[in-house]
Amino acid sequence: MTLNKQDIQTALTTITLPGDGKPLMESGAVKNIVVFGDEVVIDITLQNPSLQARKKLEVEILKCIHKEVHPKAKIKTNITVEAPPKNETIKGQPIPGIDNIIAISSGKGGVGKSTVTANLAVALAKMGFSVGVLDADIYGPSIPTMLDMEGARPLSVNVNGCSKMEPIENYGVKVLSIGFFTQPNQAVIWRGPMAAKALNQMIFDAAWGQLDFLLIDLPPGTGDIHLSIVQSLPINGAVVVSTPQNIALADAKKGIAMFQQENINVPVLGIIENMAYFTPEELPDNKYYLFGREGAKNLAQDKQVPFLGEVPIVQSIREAGDVGRPAALQDKTKVTEAFENITRNTVSELVKRNDHLPPTQAVKITTMAGCSAVNK
Repeated sequence: MTLNKQDIQTALTTITLPGDGKPLMESGAVKNIVVFGDEVVIDITLQNPSLQARKKLEVEILKCIHKEVHPKAKIKTNITVEAPPKNETIKGQPIPGIDNIIAISSGKGGVGKSTVTANLAVALAKMGFSVGVLDADIYGPSIPTMLDMEGARPLSVNVNGCSKMEPIENYGVKVLSIGFFTQPNQAVIWRGPMAAKALNQMIFDAAWGQLDFLLIDLPPGTGDIHLSIVQSLPINGAVVVSTPQNIALADAKKGIAMFQQENINVPVLGIIENMAYFTPEELPDNKYYLFGREGAKNLAQDKQVPFLGEVPIVQSIREAGDVGRPAALQDKTKVTEAFENITRNTVSELVKRNDHLPPTQAVKITTMAGCSAVNK
């Protein structure tokens, strides 16, 4: 018994794709038909991963050929599943709609990095920019408190057929934080991979919309979270926050070195000196240098990176952060002038960076001989 390929093709025209309704032979699913005497091999590619659909199609092909061509034909059907492409942002690529991503970093905890981030965001919004903040400090999220968002819960919205998280907005700033998903007294006890997964969800599963700036409030130090961020996003530049004393400056140097490492190569837009000096309310013209004088400014000169400005120790800054209304929202004071000056300098340095340097690439992570390696 010798079978004819044309007869096989004609018989298959009577079959439709399961769950689709299209004729099998017109759908393009049949990739190849090979006939060897009384044996027929049919290669088919489906986009329906259902095991039931595959089995149903195999049975229909077998019955059809036995009925229309020959009852003793030996049929072998090879079905492979090709998943349809997902409509999602590829990690390591720019997020559509976000023009600039700035990482706010500190080598040491307690230097006021989140306070600076919140006030930078509000100052940018006051200047007319559209701004978002990603609170990447997984283990100590404080942005919800500083922007009066405690207890808020992001809603789900539909964007181009996909379910996305809608950031919480206040003072013209959109925010996502792990603090929105935990209780105030609940500790986040996660290993690095879990934290990285949560961050990626807040980055890529969020409906950020159109933003001029996305500020990323990084945790202190140089660890897993920092590597996950530079792996996930092409960051335009980094800002390092430090206080003037030597112990903070020593850690700030490490933060700068991390971004300047050859295989990471994120431009450092500059250094901000927080708690530069103390000015008591009753003596507004006096300056007391409690933690040393111009330490961060000298570090900027030493590392040949811009000095973006200084923020004094003023009681109103702490009070404003505690009640969720950043000091940059106040009427004209020395504090608002300080934050506005720093914000203008940051934008200026970012414009220079964008004009003179190629776009930053996300870092690629590989594993070699049991050790992690960082590549571009």
